Amino acid sequence: MRQARNLLVVTIDTLRADHVGAYGDRTARTPAWDALAARGTRFDFAYAAAPITLASHASLFTGRYPPAHGAWDNGVRMGLQTPTLAEMLAARGLTTAAFVGAFPLDRRFGLIKGFQTYGDRMPRGTDGRPLNERPGRMVVDEALEWLAQHRSSRFFLWVHLFEPHAPYGNPADPAQAHRPALDRYDDDIAEADRQMARLLAAVDDIKDDTLVIAAADHGEAFGEHGEISHSVFAYDTTLRVPLVMAGPDIPIRVVTDPVSLVDVAPTAMAHVAPGPRTWDGVDLSALLAGRPLPDRALYAETRAPLFDFGWSPLKTIRLDGWKYIDAPSPELYDLARDPGETSNLFARERNRASALAAKLATFADVSVASGAQPGDVDREALSRLAALGYANGRTAGSTGPRPDPKDRRAIAARFGEVASGELRGDALESALREILKADPKNPQAHVRLGYVLLDRGRAADARAHFEAAIAEHLPSVDAHLGLAQCQIAAKDTQGALRTLSAAEALEPDNPVVSANLGVTLSDTGDPAGGIPHLHRAISLDPDLSQARFSLAVAYGRLGRRTDAAREAEELLRRLPPDAPQRGEVRRLLEAVR
Repeated sequence: MRQARNLLVVTIDTLRADHVGAYGDRTARTPAWDALAARGTRFDFAYAAAPITLASHASLFTGRYPPAHGAWDNGVRMGLQTPTLAEMLAARGLTTAAFVGAFPLDRRFGLIKGFQTYGDRMPRGTDGRPLNERPGRMVVDEALEWLAQHRSSRFFLWVHLFEPHAPYGNPADPAQAHRPALDRYDDDIAEADRQMARLLAAVDDIKDDTLVIAAADHGEAFGEHGEISHSVFAYDTTLRVPLVMAGPDIPIRVVTDPVSLVDVAPTAMAHVAPGPRTWDGVDLSALLAGRPLPDRALYAETRAPLFDFGWSPLKTIRLDGWKYIDAPSPELYDLARDPGETSNLFARERNRASALAAKLATFADVSVASGAQPGDVDREALSRLAALGYANGRTAGSTGPRPDPKDRRAIAARFGEVASGELRGDALESALREILKADPKNPQAHVRLGYVLLDRGRAADARAHFEAAIAEHLPSVDAHLGLAQCQIAAKDTQGALRTLSAAEALEPDNPVVSANLGVTLSDTGDPAGGIPHLHRAISLDPDLSQARFSLAVAYGRLGRRTDAAREAEELLRRLPPDAPQRGEVRRLLEAVR
C-alpha cells in the first residue's frame, strides 16, 4: 500500500447523501463532491454513530462509538483520555490544524486534542457578543492561509462547514422567506460545495500525495417519520451520510457494504501512518481493494431525547440487512425490502429482534468498558447551543419510565420547526403555545415564547414564561436575563437586580450577566455601583462592546471624563470599521472630551 503524505478531512454539517449529485440527485449543485467521488471511492451506505454534530465528529476522529468517547450530546465534553486521530498523527510528525464553522465543535468540548492549531473563533454580532456560527467562506479563508504556510511539511488538515444546517439561507429575508425550506437547504449545500472546491483546488498539485476524506456528520429530516431537523430519532434519514475517499492507493470504486464513520480514523491511519491501534471501527482498506469485510454489526444512538426532553434515549444496531431500534416500543426493519423504515416487523420477527437486542446490549457494554466519562455541562455553552436550535432541556436526571420519542413526535416536530428558525411572528408564537399545551413544563418552550413576546412589546405577558422556565431549572441564565428585561419594563428595578444577582450566582463568569447588572445600576442612578460589574464583564470578554460603551457612559455620569474618553477610544479601536455603533461612540467621545 502506498502511503499518503498528507490528510485532508472535510466535514459538511447536516448534509443528506441523497442531496449530492454523486449519490443520484440529478438536480444537485455539488460539482466538488461529484468530482471527488469520480476519482476515488464512494461509500453508498455510510452511517453516523449519532445524528448529533459533536457526538458524530467525536466518533469520526476517535474511531469510537459515543459510549466510549463520552461526547454523547452537543455540549457534553469528550473524555479527554480518548485517543484522537489528530493526536496520533501529530505523534507521527504531521503538522495538524482544524478550522470549524460552528460552536458545537468549540475547543472546550475536546476535539482540539492533538490539533496544534484550532480555528474556532466566531465573529461577533453588533452587540460584541460572539456568534455561534460563521460562513464557510471565512472558515476556508483561514484554512487556506494556514495551508499556504504548511504545505511543505506533512500535514493533517480538518475543515468543517456549517452551511446546510438550519436555518437554511436567511428565512428572515423577505426575498427568501417565500421559498421552500428544501430549496434554501439545497442553496446552502451548493455554497458548502463551492467552499470545498476552493480547498480541493488548493491541494490539486499535491493530490497524488494527499488522502482526501469528505463526509457529513449526519443528515436532516423534512417530515420523514414525523421528524423536522435531526437528533431526536435514529432513522436513516438522519443517520445515513455521504462519505468519499480519494488519494494515493484509493481506487475508483463504489462500495455498497454498510460502513460507519467510526471506520474513518482507522482507515486514515492505515493510509497515512500505519501502526497497531484499538478502535470500535475497522480499517476499510479491504473494501477499497474490492475484498469483503467479515460480517459485523454497526451501532448508533441518540441521547438527545433524554438530555433535551427527558424522553427515552434510542440505541440501534444494524446487522445482515436488518436494523433494530431499542426503544420503549422496539422497532425492527428489513432494510433490503424497506429502506425507508416504514414497516415495523418487531411483532412478526420476535426471535430475530431478541437476537439483535442481545447483540446490542453486548455491543454497548463493550464500548462502555473504555471508561470514558463526559465532562461537566457548561451553562453558557447550553445557551449558545439553544441559539443554534438545540433544545438542551437537560432533564436527564429525572426518574421513572420515560416516554418513547415516537409517542411525542408531534411535540418534537413542532420544536424542530421552532428551533430551525423557519417560523416567524404569529406562526412562531402559535407553535410555542402548541408545544406548551402538550408539555406545560417545557422550559425551552417557555423561554423561547418569553423572548418572542418581549420582541413583540408584550413584556407583561412574557414575564410568566420566564418565571416558569426558571422554576423548571432551565440550564442557562437566558430566562433570568429575559425576566430582568420584563422587570425593568415594569419599572421594578429592585426585582431586576435580584434576578440578575441570582443569574450571577448561577454563572459567575458570564460577562453578559455582569454587563446587565452594571447597566441596570448605572441607568437607574447608581453609576458608581455599576462600574465594578462593567469592569468584570470586559475583563471576561474584552470585546463585549455594549459593556465597554456602558462603562464609558457610567464614567461620564460621574464626571470622570478622562476615564470615559479612554474607554470610548478603546471601543473605537476594537470595533470593525463598518460597525453601526461607531457613530454613537464618537458622539459620546465628543461629549466627554
